[in-house]
Amino acid sequence: MRLRSLLPLVGPDFGAVGGSSQLRAIVGALLTYGLVISVLMVVTCGATWAIASSSGSWQAASKAKTGLFVAFGGAALTGGALAWANWLLDVGARL
Repeated sequence: MRLRSLLPLVGPDFGAVGGSSQLRAIVGALLTYGLVISVLMVVTCGATWAIASSSGSWQAASKAKTGLFVAFGGAALTGGALAWANWLLDVGARL
């Protein structure tokens, strides 16, 4: 068999993203919870860092600062994951 005779048999599966609207809603809801928890952690760690710094507890201030940076990183990764999932669903629908 020649390669040209096989080319019409190869193509994308157009039914692969059939439930993309439900998938988009589920992914959006889960990642929204992640963003809300990250924002709550930013507020909690920021307040803890401020209180620990003012009272002179450098160990608690250091741990709160680390928690604050981890929460910012989590918020950035969660937001990026939401954008990436939406982009992949859009690309899948256009194939």
